[in-house]
Amino acid sequence: MQNTNQNKSPMGKIEKLSFLRLARLSLFQGCLGCLAVIFAGMLNRIMISELAFPAILVGGGLAFEQLMAPSRVLFGNISDSWPIKGRKRTPYIWLGSAGFCGMAVLSIPLIFITEKALRQGDWIPITTCSIALCILFSLYGLAVSMATTPYLALVIDLTTEEERPKAIGIIWCMLTIGIIVGAIAISITTRGLDGVTEVSQLEPALQRFMLWVAGIVLAISIFSCWGIEPNYLETKGSNTTTNREIGLKESWSLITSSPQIIIFFAFLVLYTLGLFLQDPILESYGAEVFNLPISKTTLLNAFWGGGTLFGLLLGGLWITPRLGKLPTARVGCWMIIISLIMLIASGSIQSIDGLYGILVIFGVAAGLATNSALSLMLDLTLPEVAGTFVGVWGLAQALSRALGKVVGGGLLDIGRSFGGQENTYLAFSFVFLLEIIVMILAIVVLEKINIRQFKEETSIKMETFMMAELDP
Repeated sequence: MQNTNQNKSPMGKIEKLSFLRLARLSLFQGCLGCLAVIFAGMLNRIMISELAFPAILVGGGLAFEQLMAPSRVLFGNISDSWPIKGRKRTPYIWLGSAGFCGMAVLSIPLIFITEKALRQGDWIPITTCSIALCILFSLYGLAVSMATTPYLALVIDLTTEEERPKAIGIIWCMLTIGIIVGAIAISITTRGLDGVTEVSQLEPALQRFMLWVAGIVLAISIFSCWGIEPNYLETKGSNTTTNREIGLKESWSLITSSPQIIIFFAFLVLYTLGLFLQDPILESYGAEVFNLPISKTTLLNAFWGGGTLFGLLLGGLWITPRLGKLPTARVGCWMIIISLIMLIASGSIQSIDGLYGILVIFGVAAGLATNSALSLMLDLTLPEVAGTFVGVWGLAQALSRALGKVVGGGLLDIGRSFGGQENTYLAFSFVFLLEIIVMILAIVVLEKINIRQFKEETSIKMETFMMAELDP
C-alpha cells in the first residue's frame, strides 16, 4: 500500500533547514549536555564526597529525573494539539527551559538545607528534605521532558526523511560537546573550591555559579529556537493530507507483534544499565581513590565526553558502514567491558594519567556502541508509527538510566558495608565488576536480534490494520 504522506511535514510546506539554522537549533541540545554534567557530575560528587550524603539518596534523587520520561508522550500530545500564538513547539521549548533552569537554581539551597538536616540527625527533617529533593529532581525531569519532546518534534517538522540523519547526527554530537564544554567550565570556575569543605564557603560559591549557568543556558535556549518554527496558522491551510490515526490498542498490538521488539527492548535496558551504573559514582571514585580535587574530578567527564564524541563520529563515518550495525555494537560492548577492567586496575595502582586515558577509551567504546544502537533503533522502527516505537525505545533507555543511578549508588553503599569505610577501592571495584556482568548479558541478548524477522512480523500486522481500514 502506498504511503501518501511520505516525506511530508505535518506543518505543510516549510523553508529548508539550512546548515547554519540547524547548527543554531542544535545549541539547545548543547545546553542540556552542559546542565547534565552539572547535575550528574559536580553536584553528585559534592553531595556524596563533600557533604557526606548517603549515595543511595543522591542516586535516588537523580533517578527521579529519568522516571519522568513517560511524561514525554503527554507533552508531545499537548504541543501537537495546543499551539500558542501560532507556534506548536517553540513556546513549550521555552517554558520547559525556564522550568529546568529554575529548578537548577533552587537545587543549591535545598541541597544545603538537606545537609543541615542530615548533620543534625533528626529523622523528620531528614525525611522531609529527602522527599523535597526528590520532588525537585522530578520537576526538573518534567521540565526537561516538556522542552525536549517538542524540540525533537520541531526537528522532525523542519526536516525531510533524507535530511534527518544529518540533523540527528549534528544534534547528538552537540549534546556531547555541551558535556565537554560544561565539564571544562566547571573545572575552571570551581578551582577555588579545591579542598573546601565548609558549608559557609561552598553554598554561596555554588549558588553564584548556578545562577550564571542557568541564565546563560536560558538565553541560549531562547536564541537557538528564535524564529525557526514557521507560524502554524499560516501553514496549516496548505496541508490537506489526512492520516488515519492508529489508536492505543492497535499500537500496543503492533509493539507486541514481534518477539524481536522485546529482545531489542531487553538489549537497550541491559546496555544502558551497563553503561551508566558508574554514572553516579565516577567522580567520587576519582575523589576517594585517587584523591582528586573537585576541579580535577569534573574533568573526568570531559575525557569521557571527548572519547564519546570521537567514537560517535568514528562509528558513523567509518566503522559502522564497513562492519555493519550488529558487529559494531558487539565491538563497542566488548570495548566497554575491557575499559571497565582497566578502570578497576587503574585504581589498584592509583595512576591518575592512566585513569584519564582509560576514560577516553571508555568514551570511544560508548560512542561506537551508541552509534550502532541508534542505527539499530531506526531499523527496528516502523515509519508509519515511528513515534510509538521511538517512545518505547526512549522509555527503555530512560528507565534503565534511572535504575543505573539508583542501583549504582546503592551498590556503592553495599560495597562499603562489606569492605569497610577505610577500603573504598573495593567498594568501587564491586560496582564496576557488576557493570561488567550486565554488559556481558547485553552482548548475549544482542546475538538474538534479527532485523529481517522484525520487519516480516510487523509488516504483516501493519497490513492487517491497513486492510481493515478499507473494509466497509
